[in-house]
Amino acid sequence: MHSQDHTLTAYLPDEAATLAMGEMLAQAVRGGLTVYLQGDLGAGKTTLTRGLLRGLGYTGRVKSPTYTLVEPYTVSNLYFHHFDLYRFADPLEWEDAGFRDMFNPDSVCLVEWPDKAEGLLPAPDWRISLEPEAEGRAFQLVAGTPHGAACLAILTASAPTPPAA
Repeated sequence: MHSQDHTLTAYLPDEAATLAMGEMLAQAVRGGLTVYLQGDLGAGKTTLTRGLLRGLGYTGRVKSPTYTLVEPYTVSNLYFHHFDLYRFADPLEWEDAGFRDMFNPDSVCLVEWPDKAEGLLPAPDWRISLEPEAEGRAFQLVAGTPHGAACLAILTASAPTPPAA
């Protein structure tokens, strides 16, 4: 794992590492956080979300919201909303669905395929991407707001520092 200013990168060799990364991210999640989660189909977005929810103490089933559009969870005094906008054909579907009210100071909103509601979503505090690399995935988290940077700072402050070369 490497951290630089407002960016965190890592190589995730397998599903277990993706779950572990999600659990680690849970340490820094705070209310009001909006996360864009980007990556192709099968990139590990739901696996990362499952790890994040486990890290927050959620023990139930975590499933992809591909058909429901949003899966709500209540954990650690937070309302956690996992959106998948892949099936949106028009950004106005976002308005029609009434999702805007779910973005509030008591909620953590993780949005897959945010480009499908471009211009209507709040700006991302964190933009996370998962891309194929070798046999695993390249993970990158970029903090895009002061709130996102503050949450990332919590995470990087608790991470072990690599020994000096």
